Amino acid sequence: MSVPGIPPPVPRELLRIEDRISFVYLERAVVHRDENAITSTDEEGTVHLPAAGLGCLLLGPGTRVSHAAMALLGDCGVSVIWAGERGVRFYAHGSAVAKNNHLLVQQARLVSNNRSRVAVARKMYQMRFPGEDVSKLSMHQLRGREGVRVRRLYAEQARRVGIDWRGRNYKPGEIDASNPVNQALTAANAALYGIVHSVISGLGCSPGLGFVHAGTSRSFVYDIADLYKAETTIPASFDAAASADESLTTSVRRRLRDAVVKTKLLERCTSDIYDLLSSDNRDPEITADRDRDTVTLWSDDGEVPAGRSYGA
Repeated sequence: MSVPGIPPPVPRELLRIEDRISFVYLERAVVHRDENAITSTDEEGTVHLPAAGLGCLLLGPGTRVSHAAMALLGDCGVSVIWAGERGVRFYAHGSAVAKNNHLLVQQARLVSNNRSRVAVARKMYQMRFPGEDVSKLSMHQLRGREGVRVRRLYAEQARRVGIDWRGRNYKPGEIDASNPVNQALTAANAALYGIVHSVISGLGCSPGLGFVHAGTSRSFVYDIADLYKAETTIPASFDAAASADESLTTSVRRRLRDAVVKTKLLERCTSDIYDLLSSDNRDPEITADRDRDTVTLWSDDGEVPAGRSYGA
């Protein structure tokens, strides 16, 4: 008996997460399916999006999604984020398809031991502070150094574009209560979190098992996103706030998109996650055949094949 409906894409037709379009934000549109493409229809017409090449789809207010569209997005391993007005609030997330759990097991192992957790956190800070020796610093010292550098970065960007800057100020749910730069930072960071979430899910990791951040289901998302803000969301936000050519949130998302392409963010994010979670310079067990989808059974002397009867 054949399964009704359009056959899903086969694995060889899908792009790896590092080769996909980083994100697309939609609002006040109807999202549907046309063969193996996603369509978005609003008052300006209909556009087609290649589902197999999309990393993250951000759905803003006023969007409606058909069952057929969600089925295709799921088959293609696309992360779907339901966001608030201007894309700055995270409501829900549709899980991407990961073929195996090797990287997740490694992530859980590293985060469950204080020594290995600190080691990974230091590697993250080393990525952000190239040329500095952080191998002996405690988490308290690392946080202090980070705070100094981030404040300095904000001040440098403010001088570059000629904007008066008095610090990062954001109240959840009250984006309009802050100044344009803070509004832009909030919108840009939300989009960056969606991009990073899509990579983490696409690789089979847990968004909630963070090494620096803790206490939230997106801890690892915030860990990884912080690696790239200095190159992406921060300069994009100050540029958008200094420009009046279009709406602030639209402007900052366009600038972020350009920064994502310029910095090859998806490729770097994928590589960085592997490097952070590989204990011995990219553990072969993790990196080899990462798309393999094989069910096994755990045993105290290693994994054994599933689908057979033991103890007969």
